[in-house]
Amino acid sequence: MTIQGAITEGDIANYLANTPGFFERQAELLASIQLTSPHGQRAVSLQERQMQMLRDKIKVLERERMAMIRHSRENEAIADRLHRFIRAILLARAPEALPTTLVQSLQHEFLIPQAAIRLWGVDAALAGQPWAAEVGDEVQQLASGLALPYCGLNTGFAPAAWLEDADTVMSVALVPLRSAEDGPAFGLLVLGSPDPTRYSADMGTEFLMRIGEVASAALSRLLPAA
Repeated sequence: MTIQGAITEGDIANYLANTPGFFERQAELLASIQLTSPHGQRAVSLQERQMQMLRDKIKVLERERMAMIRHSRENEAIADRLHRFIRAILLARAPEALPTTLVQSLQHEFLIPQAAIRLWGVDAALAGQPWAAEVGDEVQQLASGLALPYCGLNTGFAPAAWLEDADTVMSVALVPLRSAEDGPAFGLLVLGSPDPTRYSADMGTEFLMRIGEVASAALSRLLPAA
């Protein structure tokens, strides 16, 4: 049988929350309350349980603080590498050396096992450079069709053959190079790794987009003057 007007746990909780002087007046009751420890089955006082909860919260906050420090240091390291990469590009004086300098600096700073680059439609004076070797229409269409860098398994992409040891490459990143955001590609940067998970389909591409934007801006000077 249900008793009308029975006091519920919610009523008690609301009363205690709104009557802070209750435990001041009932100090002995507060000291006598025994709870189960979250770290075992032994009984502990309310004060000890509160201390355990505070210690647990402090541990969580400490882990979060250490994670923030670690991420901050990682971001700082990436920023330093990106700075050195851009600096190397800016210091490249000879136009014909720029693509090679860009690839070598990228590999060195970001520990990329293999990388290669091809440009098309460059100034006629640079057409004989290795990085300006003829590229088929299919590859040019592939590059122009990439709205974002491609990351995934190497399933026999033709550009993967540009890499020094192409037979060992299990995953690739294809980064299109454009002089205008919505224009056709004038080149393609290829990154390769023997690790099939290094460039996975579910990885974020924002960083590769930034690399592509920097590379595109630098290499666009090799195109014929408009």
